[in-house]
Amino acid sequence: GEIRGRTLIDVGSGPTIYQLLSACDHFEEIVATDYLAVNREELGRWVRGEPGTFDWSPFIQHVCKIEGHGEPWQEKERRLRGRLRRILPIDVHRPDPLGAPLRPPADALLSAFCLEAVSPDRDAFTRALAHVGSLLRPGGHAVLLGALGESFYLAGAARLPVVPLTEADVRTALAAAGFALRDFRSYAMPPALRTGVDDVDGVFFVHAQK
Repeated sequence: GEIRGRTLIDVGSGPTIYQLLSACDHFEEIVATDYLAVNREELGRWVRGEPGTFDWSPFIQHVCKIEGHGEPWQEKERRLRGRLRRILPIDVHRPDPLGAPLRPPADALLSAFCLEAVSPDRDAFTRALAHVGSLLRPGGHAVLLGALGESFYLAGAARLPVVPLTEADVRTALAAAGFALRDFRSYAMPPALRTGVDDVDGVFFVHAQK
């Protein structure tokens, strides 16, 4: 819909591209970011089509099926690779997360399951929202996906802390960080998806504007 433009920045991309599969149809350039060099390197290998990278083709095929345009999945893969032009280091706890302003400022910001996982408390989550918001142009759109009520997740043997958020926490943080809320949706995690790798209660989806 109205969330489109020249540049989209994905904050905390990790080594994954699933969150960009629909976005690549609506932006000319996608800027991926991550704190960890190993994640940025994995994304770079995928963009270059190097052997041994994770096979995202089942996910791309599934998204094409959901979108229902009849597009060959290989075409979406080619388009995303062509539009994912910059993969940058980021630290959301710095007032200037990229170390320098994004030029030009992004038309939209996407972040999936990042800010709550790297913030030690709610105040840090709010500050991180404000910091990444500085990468957006005035009126730019933010699409956020995140966990509700999650205090940890497992990555192999590592138990990583997460700041547990409520819907009210997210709404308050958005307002404090200078965003106007456009849409807020959430759903409770069904028992079938409680696999023991985390203690998440639900997931939120936010559309906001700077």
